[in-house]
Amino acid sequence: VVIAKAGGGIKSTIRSTRETPADKLYDDAHNRLQRMMMQGTTTVESKSGYGLNVDSELLQLEVLARLDRESDADVIPTFLGAHEFPPEYATDHERYIDILINEMIPSVQMQGIARFCDIFTEAHVYSIDQSRRILSAARDHGLMLKMHADEIDAIGGAELAAEMGCISADHLGATSDAGMEALLKAGVIPVLLPATLFTLRSHRYARARNMIDLGLPVAIATDFNPGSCNCDSMPLVISLSCLQMGMTPEEAISAATINAACAIKMEERVGSLEIGKQADILIWDASSYNFIPFHIGSPYISHVIKKGRIIHTGFSA
Repeated sequence: VVIAKAGGGIKSTIRSTRETPADKLYDDAHNRLQRMMMQGTTTVESKSGYGLNVDSELLQLEVLARLDRESDADVIPTFLGAHEFPPEYATDHERYIDILINEMIPSVQMQGIARFCDIFTEAHVYSIDQSRRILSAARDHGLMLKMHADEIDAIGGAELAAEMGCISADHLGATSDAGMEALLKAGVIPVLLPATLFTLRSHRYARARNMIDLGLPVAIATDFNPGSCNCDSMPLVISLSCLQMGMTPEEAISAATINAACAIKMEERVGSLEIGKQADILIWDASSYNFIPFHIGSPYISHVIKKGRIIHTGFSA
């Protein structure tokens, strides 16, 4: 928050994104995706949200569609135009919300690339009322809903995710017991991001243990982004989930696979080894799945298989 107020952080990234040509955006994203695949990620949700005007947001989604076509991975695009208020509307938030609702979201629908609409609901960004209006417009235009909720403060983000019928809610570091109950009742999948808290040197992680004991199907993800988490390693996220959030290896692996697939509505195709799915498989050079979180930062992956085809060979003892 302090960095953002000083003009850095996401505001700096917005400037850079707007100035970067499409081919450069693609090349950078492709290289990052290759590194993720080497570490076992074969399906990835990627979000816009770093241009915050119509042209730049649509361009980011076009880059994601090209990545999905031209890479081995499945790339799931999410529109995140409500990631922040752009600098030109720093003193006129309502004008930008009007642009989101009446220009951006209809343009995203017409483009036909994004499957989801996400929003950063937080005290210093989008309020509960503002978020409700934007999410309602996205739903009216046929987009499935997601939220960044309760990352810093429990302002009712989880409850709003439940009210709006979101597929998933990210972060949830400050979510109350009532918020967890609301998520459970509405069938919203919590997506927890421990590498972000690790990067920010936070001592308050999301209460994964409480959520799991309540019956919530917790998912985990990297939150790979230039501002708060430059982590592209799902094996590291699995380790952090066990070490910092009290998850068992079985829970963390399920959270990284089938539960994560459910959070992007891909569970019919990926996330588990079942007849009829696309045979996305990791082969580990390990004697037990407990080895995966135990060896922190060392993904002993011997083969990455996508749709039944080996796309990467790596470590071998």
